[in-house]
Amino acid sequence: MTERARAEGRAGVWSGSWVAERLGVELAGDDTLTGLLGLALRRNPKRAHLLVSNVLGKHVPQSPSVVYGHGVALGRRVRELLGAEAAARAVVLGYAETATGLGHSVADGLGPAPYLHSTRRPVTGVVRAGGFEESHSHATSHLLLPEDPALLAGDGPLVLVDDEFSTGNTVLNTVRALHERYPRKRYVVVALVDMRSPADAGRLEEFAHDIGARVDLVTAASGTVRLPEGVLEKGQDLVARYETRTAEPAPARPSGSAAEPGPARPSGSVGRVDLRWPGGVPDGGRHGFTAAQRDRLESALPGMAERIAEALPTGARRVLVLGFEELMYAPLRLAHTLEQTTDADVRYSTTTRSPVLAVDDPGYAIRTRLVFPAHDDPADGPGERYAYNVAGAGFDAVVAVVDSAADTSALHAPDGLLARLAAHVPHVLLAVVPSYVPEAPQAPHVSERPSMLPEPLRGPDFSSYAPDEVGWLLQDLSDVTLEAPTEEREEAIQSGGAHYAESLPVEYQPSEQYQELFHAALATSATRLARAVGAVTEIVLAERSPRPVLVSLARAGTPVGVLMRRWAQFRHGLDLPHYAVSIVRGRGIDANALRWLADRHDPADVVFVDGWTGKGAITRELAAALSDFEVSDGVTGFDPEIAVLADPGSCVRTYGTRDDFLIPSACLNSTVSGLISRTVLRADLVGPHDFHGAKFYRELAGADLSPDFLDAVSARFPDVADTVDAQAKELLSADRTPTWEGWAAVERISEEYGIHDVNLVKPGVGETTRVMLRRVPWKVLARAGAGADLDHVRLLAEQRGVPVEEVDDLPYTCVGLIHPKYTRGATGADGKAVAL
Repeated sequence: MTERARAEGRAGVWSGSWVAERLGVELAGDDTLTGLLGLALRRNPKRAHLLVSNVLGKHVPQSPSVVYGHGVALGRRVRELLGAEAAARAVVLGYAETATGLGHSVADGLGPAPYLHSTRRPVTGVVRAGGFEESHSHATSHLLLPEDPALLAGDGPLVLVDDEFSTGNTVLNTVRALHERYPRKRYVVVALVDMRSPADAGRLEEFAHDIGARVDLVTAASGTVRLPEGVLEKGQDLVARYETRTAEPAPARPSGSAAEPGPARPSGSVGRVDLRWPGGVPDGGRHGFTAAQRDRLESALPGMAERIAEALPTGARRVLVLGFEELMYAPLRLAHTLEQTTDADVRYSTTTRSPVLAVDDPGYAIRTRLVFPAHDDPADGPGERYAYNVAGAGFDAVVAVVDSAADTSALHAPDGLLARLAAHVPHVLLAVVPSYVPEAPQAPHVSERPSMLPEPLRGPDFSSYAPDEVGWLLQDLSDVTLEAPTEEREEAIQSGGAHYAESLPVEYQPSEQYQELFHAALATSATRLARAVGAVTEIVLAERSPRPVLVSLARAGTPVGVLMRRWAQFRHGLDLPHYAVSIVRGRGIDANALRWLADRHDPADVVFVDGWTGKGAITRELAAALSDFEVSDGVTGFDPEIAVLADPGSCVRTYGTRDDFLIPSACLNSTVSGLISRTVLRADLVGPHDFHGAKFYRELAGADLSPDFLDAVSARFPDVADTVDAQAKELLSADRTPTWEGWAAVERISEEYGIHDVNLVKPGVGETTRVMLRRVPWKVLARAGAGADLDHVRLLAEQRGVPVEEVDDLPYTCVGLIHPKYTRGATGADGKAVAL
């Protein structure tokens, strides 16, 4: 970015004009809207535009007084709205990663309100007080990890802060999840801009009426984005033309470009400044931030800013304080104090996960891009991170502020953030804030539990499996009507009005043609399945326990657990215990089932079993839930590593194969899983001392294929025994470290197809089949040349009017996409997919 270009920007060129002129995109609304927002393009051929805030301090370096001032002003408006008495009882909740600093600033403006922000970083030993999904994001799972669980349990107003209020889905998901556990009478939603479409405008009020609470909205500006016809095609063409151009200005020596990041060769100096952060003060609101902690931080800020100023080189006039992803508030307050106490021209922004195209033009919001690897060992695996509008901006020095969890070798590596900065800025200072972890986390209050939990349900009273094959740690809800039409369930789930585990889809009844496909697939794949069953069982016996307790994740894991039990009996004469338990995305594993298991078995012997991995959501869910259980119940030893038949997503170490092929048990629902429904978790049916629920479809006995599936596979055991020995030996000596390449592919597909919600992208043959049977599908992506493994998917797609699109370089055999903007009006009452 040249000095002339910066001058053009200051002269009044709107940072959205480049996109607006080329795509015809228009911001309609308040006069202040173009001052608050610019436009950019995601590096995504399916997405036309991206709103970029000029006052948030995320993508665009801005005066810290401007960034902090906008948040404080919104907080004062909330205080006026609530009144002094209600404001004194309020709690503020911000959203990770973008609004963590904004939310904290709102809390400062509101007054003495405690602050908490959601996080995507699980913290060992800290129990979750909740979690929710963000519908329009490249990274969705939010955790709530307050040091004091009572923080969210009060009856005062809850103030929810995000940078942008667009569809309202994120807020609905949050309010619903929290209201279910901690009901209250009032909520206030705060955002810099309200960009809802007219169709979304009434949803918040309707939702508030449904839950019986008041919901207010406070924003700095409002408007809508008007998109002309053909905008997607024009955007795709723009991205294709510009994405290969470098948006990282060449430093004074050779360096890799932003498009192809290679090791940087620093020309600037890199130093470190000791902030002397006050002991006991959190680095932010990840675990809560109280009024008393705010007072201590305020007292320490002048001294820390002075130490930064002393460490800056003489003559540094233009200084950037660069925060780190969720760590936004601490760098912002340091920058704000530095700005107030020195003569330097101070700016503030942070690094981010969000991939955005950079174009060096004064009418474009993202001028330059620095690319570097993640350096905080993120729970969802490695990936690229970005710093925008830093290179070429004329900064004399950059103060990079990270927490101690992110002060790793990757930060200091030749291609790391510090080297990237030093390639473009004469002086780089690193300031490390201690990562705050509560020393003695308090477990949430647990009321006294009954001394005895019920014994497992067994066939033939519950399921068509033999009683010794599996014990179900579930409660029988067979007499309760739980089924809802697929279209109604999808609309309720995507609108935030219901969780998927609160109802059941109507059981799919396969046509004669589809049943023939199932039998043909079983005959073709039985040997392959037998090899995978044998291999994963041998790995479990060799690495986990000589007498493991198999615990299947109901229901997809149950047939696999039965087969593993049969292999251990066939090959080693072992009679292994086998149970099935419920795990629900966003809600965790059934804690009462864990208590039952811990009472009767050594947790170290328990091996959790599932059918296959997709993007690894259940893998992460199990790990987080077991960590919570260890804190809440003091029970240690449960291993979160799941054993699966197939691991196409590369999410686990214990698997039979990493091939993505048709596992016939995925073709059907209950009729290949012992006639058991998927599990149910609903507050009016499942109490605090109950197992999760499920239904036994006795009436489908005539169509039951569960024994056929098990017998067809186990009949091949003698034929594959020698092959399994060799395969298991090879796997045991191989590097099976998860690469999480499946998760990376899902994020890419979510962005490329304009979905922006990884929960609506279901990778692999098994997950795609589930989409076709249980959800409202939009389209199927099939690997070019995929053969018979997809015959049943193609048949289902034909029956439901779903297009199948062949894609090159797909890491899975296929990927199912759930309709990303589902209403019954969008697809028609028959649930068939139509073009958006």
